[in-house]
Amino acid sequence: MSTSETTRFVRLRVDLVLEIDGPAELTEAAEGRIDGDEFMPEEERVQARSAAREDSAEALAYLVEPFDLIREVPGIEMVQASWSTEEVEYDPDALEWDLGEEDEEDTDVTDGTDDVDGGRA
Repeated sequence: MSTSETTRFVRLRVDLVLEIDGPAELTEAAEGRIDGDEFMPEEERVQARSAAREDSAEALAYLVEPFDLIREVPGIEMVQASWSTEEVEYDPDALEWDLGEEDEEDTDVTDGTDDVDGGRA
């Protein structure tokens, strides 16, 4: 079958490291989003505000909306989304933060081959 005859699902993985240099502003924005959520029950709203005040990662989670990343992309429909935040120790020189190797492996997987080396001999 050709690509046009089949439904294609693609997993988009985005890994961001953000530096929070304005925690008060971040918390204020998160509380604004929480207060503006008309579907959130009041008991949950109280817990959400508390979590946002105590943890910048939690505050950020209330502000990030995966659908916003792809809203204007033509020809797609979001099927499922999840995201999480966590505080991390960040050292840009550490090997664990070198995303280059991981990107190469992801590229091989997404080019339609099953082999790690891209199917090349």
